[in-house]
Amino acid sequence: MPEFVHTPVLVSDVVDWLKPKPGDVIVDGTLGLGGHAEALLTAMNGTGKLIGIDQDATALSIANDRLRRFGDGFLSISANFRNVDSVVNALGIQKVDAILLDLGVSSLQLDEGSRGFSFKADAPLDMRMNTTDGITAADVLRTYTESELADIFWRYGEEKRSKYIAKKIVETRKKNPIETTGQLVEVVGGRQGKIHPATKVFQALRMEVNDEMGALEEVLPRALRLLAPGGKLAIITFHSLEDRHVKQVFRGWEDDELAKRLNKKVIQADYQEKRNNPRSRSAKLRVIEKI
Repeated sequence: MPEFVHTPVLVSDVVDWLKPKPGDVIVDGTLGLGGHAEALLTAMNGTGKLIGIDQDATALSIANDRLRRFGDGFLSISANFRNVDSVVNALGIQKVDAILLDLGVSSLQLDEGSRGFSFKADAPLDMRMNTTDGITAADVLRTYTESELADIFWRYGEEKRSKYIAKKIVETRKKNPIETTGQLVEVVGGRQGKIHPATKVFQALRMEVNDEMGALEEVLPRALRLLAPGGKLAIITFHSLEDRHVKQVFRGWEDDELAKRLNKKVIQADYQEKRNNPRSRSAKLRVIEKI
């Protein structure tokens, strides 16, 4: 299995705000390579339990190796975090003390070029976090209408050239299917600047393939129900659309006296973390406590 450099974002902030205690039951709904889970388990001093959920089989395998030393205090489950309540309830656990969701693509998925998440390597356009289920990015490019493509490029990527790119994709696929990252980059075109011209299109496709907004909308009320009174929910977002939705839902829960926001001002990486880990630059952390 290949080695991956994994630097979790805002890890000290997550521990500081969730305040894990010995004996707590914590759910990491986006286990990834286990960086946040390792910090939370360490803070619990070997007592309590952390349930790690992820739909990426490769990530689960790496995290299991990394966290094996915590023994029965760690349990991993292959599932989509959108079903967090039913997954945890099936273990005979009705309430938990904290839930963490670190949204977006993981370092593993970006660095493993064959998955098609990044345009840095020419690879099949897959982009599925769960490689055994669902449509691929190539399927989207082959079957969506021009207006549907333009819509997801604008909505999920805030791509100003969304209509132009959608039209060019439809024209290109009439001659040859777009099946690799290199082919898509060539179709997108555009002038190279600080941000690669294909960045927003790749982001939008990934979010569509994995139904990331749908999963977020579904998991929030489920997570609140799963929390014990005084339990905390921490969510790290990397996209303005996701952060806006989390902010609005948290504010609504506070208005309805279901939970209180622990940080009215969003938490972001400091200068040093942004310098050491460029992927932390767009990360935003929001935390609520159930009443």
